[in-house]
Amino acid sequence: MNNTIKLAVASALLAAASSASAAGGIVAGDWTLDIGGVVNAYYIAADNKDANVITGGLANVRDARGSDAHSINTGLLPNFLTVSGKTRQNDLDVGFTISMSPASSGNGATGSGTAEENRQSFLTFGDKSWGTVKVGKDLGIFGSDAILSDMTLLGVGSQGAVGSLGGTTTTLGRIGTGYQYAAWKGQISYASPNFNGFSFNVGVMHPGQNTPAVGQDSPVFEGKASYEWAGDVAGKVWAGFIQQSVTALAAAGDYDARNFEVGAKVDVAGFGLVGYYYTGQGAGTTFFLSDGATATGQERDSDGGYVQATYTLPGVGTKLGASWGISKLDLASGEALSTLVKENEMWTIGAYHPLTKHLNLVAEYSQVTSQSHLNLENESNIASVGAILFF
Repeated sequence: MNNTIKLAVASALLAAASSASAAGGIVAGDWTLDIGGVVNAYYIAADNKDANVITGGLANVRDARGSDAHSINTGLLPNFLTVSGKTRQNDLDVGFTISMSPASSGNGATGSGTAEENRQSFLTFGDKSWGTVKVGKDLGIFGSDAILSDMTLLGVGSQGAVGSLGGTTTTLGRIGTGYQYAAWKGQISYASPNFNGFSFNVGVMHPGQNTPAVGQDSPVFEGKASYEWAGDVAGKVWAGFIQQSVTALAAAGDYDARNFEVGAKVDVAGFGLVGYYYTGQGAGTTFFLSDGATATGQERDSDGGYVQATYTLPGVGTKLGASWGISKLDLASGEALSTLVKENEMWTIGAYHPLTKHLNLVAEYSQVTSQSHLNLENESNIASVGAILFF
């Protein structure tokens, strides 16, 4: 298929190959079909220095097997095999996308132990004059630009607190150390046309399920507005929100979990800069609603963000990058000190080399630290090398 690396990344996370061209697609009756995807794997070596109990901490921890951990694993992007199609019927552009995501490794005795994921299954309809409606499961709106702009999207970043076993379906990249995960959600959403660079998205999503301490009192509402421009100095700015009303089961008290975000990225003369910030109440950290409130419904404030700088070497195309990010979680008013995470922080340096138009070689080094509200700390140093292929 005639996909570039940039298009393949966007398609893997947002719409897979739903924009197949007639030159690259398969004509089947009224439909143009396309097959695309991602395959990746990395050798990951981690030095896990500490074994403190930190609830919600993301630094990989030392366990009974020792401080060293080795694995062959997929990175932040899962493996993807995606089938998509489009047609024009009754003055509507109609499309669908279905994907599956097998892991590259497992931690069981026979190499099994990680689950295959099915992250996308949605249909779309619309017209360039008034926009597009999406119905089904796909990446959420809030936080999507943060993860799409993250250089560790092509690599590993953080592993999460997995001990020495590894073998997870995917790593975390910078999820939880600079932004909350956008997640793959059942949704009914709308994307506007592009108005000279300005566009917006809004959606009603399946309720968040990331803590047993709350019940759903409404669906999730998400939205984002952005402005993008091209030229010698190209870039994008965006702002978004996510909100859900939930019930604290222990007290039957309602509260609103909500997050707000702003971000910007600029590309000029081979240099790329990204800045991102989010803040919320009751929304938790790493995943929406995770540890966002006490069992009695007292909301915890959270915030975080990341900065990133990259440079693409002229002639060879190798991208070199460095980034830093942090995600913080406050205690609720009057809440006692505990093992709850106070902050997750990560530094990353990386090199991303396009061996071919579709194949990248990747090397990264990250240091992840987690600190609890009792001021206990875990640190993990993670080195990885591998390859990622888009087709």
